[in-house]
Amino acid sequence: MLILVAEGLFNSSMTDNNSTKDEEYGVLLYYKYTNLPNLDKLFTFYNSNCNSLSLLGRVRLAPHGVNVTVGGKLSALEQHIAAVMSFSNLFEGTDFKLATCNEPINDKVAEECGFTNLSIRIVKELVTFSSHPLLKPPEISNAGKHLSAAEFHSVLQSARNPESDDSKKLVILDARNLYETRIGKFHVPNVVTLDPEIRQYSDLPSWLDNHAEQLRGNNILMYCTGGIRCEMASAYIKSKGPGFENVFQLYGGIQRYMEQFPDGGFFKGKNFVFDHRVSVGSSNANVLGNCLVCTFPFDDYSSRSRCAYCRMLVLVCNTCQGKKMVFVCELCQKYGKLIEPEPESNTLSKGSNKLRILCLHGFRQNASSFKGRTASLAKKLKSVAELVYVDAPHQLQFIYQNKESGDKSPPNKGCNRKFAWFVDPDTDKNTSSDWEVAQTPFDSLQYQKQTAGLNESLAYLKDFVSQNGPFDGILGFSQGAAMAASVAAQQTSLKGMIDFRFVILCSGFSVSLVENEQNSINCPSLHVYGSDHGKDTQIAFNASRSLASKFEEGCSVIVEHDNGHIIPTRSPYIDMIKDFLQRFL
Repeated sequence: MLILVAEGLFNSSMTDNNSTKDEEYGVLLYYKYTNLPNLDKLFTFYNSNCNSLSLLGRVRLAPHGVNVTVGGKLSALEQHIAAVMSFSNLFEGTDFKLATCNEPINDKVAEECGFTNLSIRIVKELVTFSSHPLLKPPEISNAGKHLSAAEFHSVLQSARNPESDDSKKLVILDARNLYETRIGKFHVPNVVTLDPEIRQYSDLPSWLDNHAEQLRGNNILMYCTGGIRCEMASAYIKSKGPGFENVFQLYGGIQRYMEQFPDGGFFKGKNFVFDHRVSVGSSNANVLGNCLVCTFPFDDYSSRSRCAYCRMLVLVCNTCQGKKMVFVCELCQKYGKLIEPEPESNTLSKGSNKLRILCLHGFRQNASSFKGRTASLAKKLKSVAELVYVDAPHQLQFIYQNKESGDKSPPNKGCNRKFAWFVDPDTDKNTSSDWEVAQTPFDSLQYQKQTAGLNESLAYLKDFVSQNGPFDGILGFSQGAAMAASVAAQQTSLKGMIDFRFVILCSGFSVSLVENEQNSINCPSLHVYGSDHGKDTQIAFNASRSLASKFEEGCSVIVEHDNGHIIPTRSPYIDMIKDFLQRFL
């Protein structure tokens, strides 16, 4: 059974059998490109509405629109659609894709797809189109013409005739990632179909630049899962000028096409989806994929097997999964990355099955104090991880608030030195060991001024890692999270000097770095921070949320808690941290 909702109007049949709908589970996908004047107001609306309806999934808000994938009871999803349409006329004409399905039963898949919690984020782009700033960003108003599923099918049907003029002028372009195309794609005899074979959507502009001549002068038919990726990509193609005017996109994506043609039509295999369903097949779905190891026909990504190098999803059959092998995707193999005889020696500590995690403390802390503060975390992770602590390189002076302010005088006993990864170039120059009175009251926003010292900290970490590595990941707290994020942003250039596979950023914020500011960071990441109604008075909720938005959405996990400026170690938060680490064991 498939229930469709279009332009906010419910079919009368949808109001029948309410008791059945109260029990049925569904998934809702929609996006809308439109200028949003008040993102904070929209954030509040989604937070209130989705929580009240017990909806789980992802909501992405940007100045130019929304992108939503949520799951819950069908009745709740229908109420959400009605609320969205009532909230603003900006959503008029939105294509709401609502489908029944089973509730998530595989916790690993559900967690990785973001269906164990509700994640609402304000981002710069609804989908990251390029990993580097474009000289001429495309205008979404110049996107390719929409073709309905029936129109798209009709064009393909006419073009499959080898004598047809349509077939000679037509090119089909798949805008999806390689792992998606491996289990399903459009196939039309006598029609050129281009598969860019990209790891992620942000790689598509470079591919389009390098293959522009294959597109020039042709009628270009684009498609993706639900349509959103074709919007920006088609506009980018048209921005190339003469010879690139005739660009068309499948409205509603593969999902709407398969609804119109239940037997699959010209689409062969399964449609990969970014929720707990993993993939959706037609009534005549053939197995197109093959196991990466043994090449046996296989198309199930439920195991979430990933490449040891780039972390891209790979197809590995049940038999080969049991062999405890390390997998290398076809793209990494293509570019010369082969399986080492003992790959664990490059990442895990010798003689240990635990992950080694380098821990970076916050501002005016040190390795010893941070180790004490995270003793509970280390104890609860002891079966999966070894935490290694390091002092930051910038020494800070001893300061105290005077008695007139109601605070204490300098301590009589000696204190351990305090350190920082970033410093305020105007106020943190004094590194003497003598106590001095603070010139100003404590400022909770002091971290915004601490922007100097990155190069010294990077050089220091390179030396530390060379002597004490290897490490599987980096955990940073507060200013340490800002440092870990800066390292992740430069992961490619630091390869061979600071190698790691993931970062955990707790109560983090971003330091403005011109060379990385516009780039989306492609590194598996776990972001742990207090919610907007939490008690973290040190780092603002929006600062941590902004840092999380700088990472590729497909490889980042968000954990929001209701505590203060800490790393939570009680359930369910510690369980989510453990689940993230399990991916790398």
